[in-house]
Amino acid sequence: MAECKIPGHIAYELDCKVENTPDFNIVTFENGDFADEALTYSDIVIHGRKIAQQLIKANIGKGDTFALLMRNHPEFLYAMYAATMIGAVMVPIDPRVKGDRLKYVLTDSKAKGIFFTSEFMDNVTAVLSDLPDINVLGVAYKEGMNVAVNDRFASLNEVYKGPEVSPPDNRNDEIAIPLEIIYTSGTTGDPKGVVLKGSRLAPFSMLAQFVWQYTAEDKLYTGLSLTHGNAQAVTLLPSLMLSIPSVISSKFTKSRIWDICRKYGCTSFSLLGGMMMGIYSEPPKPDDADNPVRLVLSAGTPHAIWEDFERRYNVMIHEWYGAVEGGFAHKPPGVGPIGSFGKPLEGLMEMKVVDKSGDECPPGDTGEIIFRMVGQETEVEYLGKQKASEEKTRGGWLRTGDMGHTDDAGWFFFDYRAGGGLRRAGDFIQPQYVEAGIAIHPDVSDVCVYGIPAASGAPGESDLVAAVVPMNGQPIDPKSIFMHCREKLEGNAVPSYLQLVNAIPKSASEKNLDRLLKDDFSKDADNVHAFEDFK
Repeated sequence: MAECKIPGHIAYELDCKVENTPDFNIVTFENGDFADEALTYSDIVIHGRKIAQQLIKANIGKGDTFALLMRNHPEFLYAMYAATMIGAVMVPIDPRVKGDRLKYVLTDSKAKGIFFTSEFMDNVTAVLSDLPDINVLGVAYKEGMNVAVNDRFASLNEVYKGPEVSPPDNRNDEIAIPLEIIYTSGTTGDPKGVVLKGSRLAPFSMLAQFVWQYTAEDKLYTGLSLTHGNAQAVTLLPSLMLSIPSVISSKFTKSRIWDICRKYGCTSFSLLGGMMMGIYSEPPKPDDADNPVRLVLSAGTPHAIWEDFERRYNVMIHEWYGAVEGGFAHKPPGVGPIGSFGKPLEGLMEMKVVDKSGDECPPGDTGEIIFRMVGQETEVEYLGKQKASEEKTRGGWLRTGDMGHTDDAGWFFFDYRAGGGLRRAGDFIQPQYVEAGIAIHPDVSDVCVYGIPAASGAPGESDLVAAVVPMNGQPIDPKSIFMHCREKLEGNAVPSYLQLVNAIPKSASEKNLDRLLKDDFSKDADNVHAFEDFK
């Protein structure tokens, strides 16, 4: 068996896989109504070298940045291989980003070129006229999308048909150099680009083996965007590096997740809290528990539905906590209290909860969660934002901006995002608790609860708004929702307003973008109903 020349270096690792198991079907892209795309190790390397050639032709080399705009598609893997081969830096962009936000990310990252899939042709061409220094490196035209070919840009479909390409003579042998710039969701302002080195990705394989405890018999699934660190860390890289087959949907669809896992025999999948609530809100089915999934890796499981979710779908939840900037804790199935996101890895990481003065909080008291590696410098690099980078790691600790507490046994609990807690009549209301109560209403497909300044004018107080998506687009009776809330929730948690919407806007990490809902909220709008009117 061939051994990897540089362990953890993605291009070299995949070259080695090709020597040993070239025809192994490692990743299947599940495309909904369109044909699946199953990739072998050979497919990734052969196409990845052609993508590298496209980059080199455009004078993009070591340290240069290039962007990707696409849903989950094979081109992401090819581009990652190519980037590590030549030392370039890839900038995966949330496919929902367009207009000024797209222009901002392309400009801020100093991207010299962009790859995209044809469905985003209009979004990209709309901003290119203002960005003359950015080259279109290639467009992937997906069968069935009915998007006309644009002769201005190279078709990756045609590039792939060309002869095989050898690695460049000056291929990159370094691993501890920037590989990706992943942008934060920008829920409170312009997103920040987090610079990730290739060496940061290598430990994901060890995490998969010794924490998630994946085995050769597993088959992994995710519908999370590959532009988000979760999908890369929990699914893609463990799959590629450990030769564990994976299935990746082009986009997350809550109503199809169990059918997908049954079809492909997936034994584990990754979720975020908002996704779990959406799945749970689907109408119960007799075969909910009849599925091959043994393990759900979840970040942010709502306490109110945790145990019901496990029973209903016959799964175990492995809860964890982390961010693209760093930090990690986990709670294995059946260990520790329900609701906790766990503890850091003993001997490797430290985590604590501190008050505004930086003093450690006693158990039960809420403060900011901070984190550091043992024996290593705490580093975060926000692209072009030295002051923000330094503030993020002030005092040698990663400042997460998340508020939480510990219990007497040292288990950590997330309470709310700094600035995101909702206080009502003196009580802190957790939006997840309210969302869980509303999600089980049979007419509700999705829900997001957020706060607006209280009509009372009390400083720091909020009135609650529940943005609700009706099931299957059917009419919904606001009174039935309010009466349901009165029955299922504590009185102080009943929303003041119901906002009926067609969809909850989401970030790449499937977080609810409540700021967009707030922007559209008006007490006088036809889609807004006040609880006072139904008492």
